[in-house]
This record gives sequence, structure tokens and C-alpha cells, in this order.
Amino acid sequence: MANKNMKHPKNVPGAWYTTDPDDDNGEGCIACNVCYTGAPEFFAEDEDGNAYVVKQPTTPEENELCEEQMDACPVASIGNDG
Repeated sequence: MANKNMKHPKNVPGAWYTTDPDDDNGEGCIACNVCYTGAPEFFAEDEDGNAYVVKQPTTPEENELCEEQMDACPVASIGNDG
């Protein structure tokens, strides 16, 4: 489960977030590119390739797409506080 205390600083405000790569719990983004290639409208990569949320989903379909990325994340660095 994503560590909500280690959110990436570039995440836009909202329920969805990704974790900072420096998360000591081992749940930080590893720049695998799964989410920002699978849902580029919602996830982007920083200068080091680590993911962050650029847009919060607003429809059930958009939430489902983000949930798919969360399930596919190999290190559980995508979270949803909603």
C-alpha cells in the first residue's frame, strides 16, 4: 500500500497520488513507466522518470483507469485517499 506520508511533491491535490522514490518503506516509485504509459492523462514522469499525478480522475471510467494502474504498479507506489 502506498505510503501517504511520502507523496511525490509534484502530485496535484486530490485523492490520487504517487509516492516519492525516497520512501524508506520500499513503496517509492521505481520509474517503471507502467502508469504514465498506461494512463498519460493522469500520470506523468519527473526529470528522473518517477511518476506523479498530473490530473485527478473525475468520472467512474477515469477512476477505473487509475485503479488499473494502481493494481499494475509493481511496488505499490500509487495511492488513493478517497
